[in-house]
Amino acid sequence: MTSQPARPLRLALVGAPNTGKTTLFNGLSGGRAKTANYPGVTVERRTGIFHTPNGRAVELIDLPGIYGLAGRTLDERVAVDAITGRIEGETAPDLLLIFVNATTLRTHLHSVLELKSLGRPAVLVLNMIDLAKRDGTKINVIDLEKSLGIPVIPANASRTSGREELVRRIDALLDDVAQNPNSVHPVTTLQDLKTLQKKARAIADKVILHESGLNTLTRRLDSILMHPLLGPIILASVLFLMFQAVYAWANIPMDIIDGFFGVLRGLAQQIHPAWLSSFLADGVIAGIGSVLIFLPQIIILFGFILLLESSGYMGRAAFLMDELMRRAGLNGRAFIPLLSSFACAVPGIMAARTIESERDRLTTILVAPLMTCSARLPVYTLIIAAFIPRENVGIFNQQGLVMFVLYMAGILSALLIAFVLRKTLTKGETQPFLMELPSYKLPGLWGFALGLWQRVWIFLRRAGTIIFTVAIVLWFLASFPSTIDGIQGSFAGMIGSILVPVFKPIGFSLETVIALVPGMAAREVVVAAMGTVYALQGSEEEITGSLSQILQNAWTLPSALSFLAWYVFAPQCFATIAMVRRETNSLNWTLFMVSYLFALAYGAAFVTYRVALMFTG
Repeated sequence: MTSQPARPLRLALVGAPNTGKTTLFNGLSGGRAKTANYPGVTVERRTGIFHTPNGRAVELIDLPGIYGLAGRTLDERVAVDAITGRIEGETAPDLLLIFVNATTLRTHLHSVLELKSLGRPAVLVLNMIDLAKRDGTKINVIDLEKSLGIPVIPANASRTSGREELVRRIDALLDDVAQNPNSVHPVTTLQDLKTLQKKARAIADKVILHESGLNTLTRRLDSILMHPLLGPIILASVLFLMFQAVYAWANIPMDIIDGFFGVLRGLAQQIHPAWLSSFLADGVIAGIGSVLIFLPQIIILFGFILLLESSGYMGRAAFLMDELMRRAGLNGRAFIPLLSSFACAVPGIMAARTIESERDRLTTILVAPLMTCSARLPVYTLIIAAFIPRENVGIFNQQGLVMFVLYMAGILSALLIAFVLRKTLTKGETQPFLMELPSYKLPGLWGFALGLWQRVWIFLRRAGTIIFTVAIVLWFLASFPSTIDGIQGSFAGMIGSILVPVFKPIGFSLETVIALVPGMAAREVVVAAMGTVYALQGSEEEITGSLSQILQNAWTLPSALSFLAWYVFAPQCFATIAMVRRETNSLNWTLFMVSYLFALAYGAAFVTYRVALMFTG
């Protein structure tokens, strides 16, 4: 009777994401990996065989990244089940290779203690040791081994020479495991996270002899910026400064752009025949110019967001917002998609894919359009410039204060709607938030400039395509078949007259309604539409004046405030609606979102208009 060959020993690569597990896996398996899904789930698994210097065949298992044993996401739960032997038809790994980035040892020591508590044979791999040495980090490996009670091996998994000692030590450890297959230590009682973190900090203080200046600076800054009291105050101050800067720093370049397009319109008005002059001056130049004037403010807004992202502060902002998000039934992970929606709701909705809980993800998608995207900025700026005096309230710009209030109205509304949804239609358990924070760093000038240009180019491309097209179409509709009686005799006036009775209770005029219709293509198109509509009416002085001055004469203050309230909520963007339909894969949820946003917009505009009328008479 022939004996069955012994099965290969199973070695699991465990650790946080981006610690070099897959790099080592590829290096040892030679890229010959077998890829499949775990039974019953769509989480990918990779296994491969490598032979140690002693000729032993070892099965490598590349597990999804984990931050501990809590299993907060599906990937993490599957990885934990694989480590503990709870995967049906599989045995637990014979040896755990626990990966930690040597430059961030302090951050992940508590996870190492959790994994060690399982009692399985384990090795701690201090990967990227070369980067740690380069940054000046010094670790007492002998003391770390004694403190943890498991072997600790410095390594550089990306290089053959950097993993030679690791492979040699693994070979010896696997020999011991093979000779003592039942050498599993008793499972220790899993301590709570705070106790583990306290123990991990004590070990880190003992074994980390010297840290890089950047890590030390990061900890010192976090002691202030992540402080329970000071942190939220600083975050609110940063956001407040951003909205103040949007006005205070943009005035001069906006005046220059306004003057430039004023000259172009003046030249276009001298062209013959009259219809061509009107097409160029009132259609093309008035439409595009009324949007491009806000380019300086777009640049300032995007510049601030990029600085927050590239400096490492954005992740801290997510943690600071976690408590508030949890009260709304979400967690800090939803903060990133919602913050992305300040630029545009489309990428913000797509970013919600990172949220594991389907109910959390759906709720985030449904409230993302409430974030004040950059397309709303030209609309807000136009109305504020026309009706809010350019004066200071104390040391603060009054127009900037109104802008800040509008942004906060969107944020608070999103949190309130999310709270209601999580208590009703998307009811379910809220997941805890866990995220690794990067070190603080100065943004690279080239990377910052490139990122800013990419975002500005998207805005310019929209101005050159969607807005240009809408401006031309609207010029035609507003010019024909006749404008003898004003815009009422045009196609646009005929269409608007049908809708005016619906919007009259909230103070919208015929011109406003006409501008709202093409605004469904993109929110900022409304400004271009207004530029086209009002450029075709009034005296020569009104036509050559700026759009904000024209609105001062055409609108009342209650109508202006009602329009701002409408724009805080109204879902006026086909691209956003289409993205919600794709990401939810549900027409019902999409219709629900559009319906509740329109209802909120109409209700807010109605209340604002009626209250403003009471105070202004």
